[in-house]
Amino acid sequence: MNPQTGYPVESLEVGMSASLAKTVTEADIVLFAGVSTDINPLHLNEDYAATTPFGGRIAQGMLSAAFISAVLANRLPGPGSVYLAQSLRFKAPVRPGDTVTATVTVKEVLVGKRRCVLDTVCTVKGKVVIEGEATMLCVSAAAP
Repeated sequence: MNPQTGYPVESLEVGMSASLAKTVTEADIVLFAGVSTDINPLHLNEDYAATTPFGGRIAQGMLSAAFISAVLANRLPGPGSVYLAQSLRFKAPVRPGDTVTATVTVKEVLVGKRRCVLDTVCTVKGKVVIEGEATMLCVSAAAP
């Protein structure tokens, strides 16, 4: 992978995979609330969250989904690639202090269209918390 242009679409192969892990901190949740304006008390107010079926605070779902974006942008297909689509299915909550591992795996490569489709998944302690699929516009070795 080129650190400035990632993997050219011509170099991608089905089955290629990349991951990153990030522990969700209190600061992450508060900062994400500020940036996204998602100030649901389920994320920010322990007293309220304790009365919900979750029994306590949970991180914003899109905060964890952002870790998928980080893998796509920084590792596979990497820098220079652009999101075209993302589906997400939220399977379980992420709590403050959980370490989320985001993994992307190349599912399909469309060289002529400079696109790739990747399976996307986030796990906590081996349990799937988010699953989905991303479509990316990739850089090409043939184009500047």
